[in-house]
Amino acid sequence: MTRPAIVVLATVLLDQTTKAAALSGLVPGQPVAILPGLDLTLGFNEGASFGLLSGPMSGRPLLMAAVTAGLTLVFAVMALRARHPVERTGFALIVGGAIGNIIDRLRQGAVTDFLDVFWQDWHWPTFNVADMAITLGAACLLASSLPQRRRKEPVRDQG
Repeated sequence: MTRPAIVVLATVLLDQTTKAAALSGLVPGQPVAILPGLDLTLGFNEGASFGLLSGPMSGRPLLMAAVTAGLTLVFAVMALRARHPVERTGFALIVGGAIGNIIDRLRQGAVTDFLDVFWQDWHWPTFNVADMAITLGAACLLASSLPQRRRKEPVRDQG
């Protein structure tokens, strides 16, 4: 099995395992304090990552799953073609996260979210492990696209 496939599989398994734990142990609307600034709060998202497009996609889980699946296929092909290890890992994390969220949409019509990061009364949109993988994957792609500093090779004496 190739490394990108292992990353995809590990991401999906971690995502689905944590979502199953959240579904079995949390009650919607009842946050559980973990650390200052971090609660576990069960919620469901019909849009894209971090609630984007939740209005237009409300009540359309199959459409959202189809759009996500199409993009996921494109990213999977890009992962197979990528030459840089960080780039391959980035695409694999995005694909794994997307598959995890597609599974939720097909199974229950919305994505299970449960990680609630906040500061005083301000809350970031609740998210999950798949969203973290997608974000980390995007960061890997950005990092792999930055120009690399080339080390100067020592000049060899021709004499």
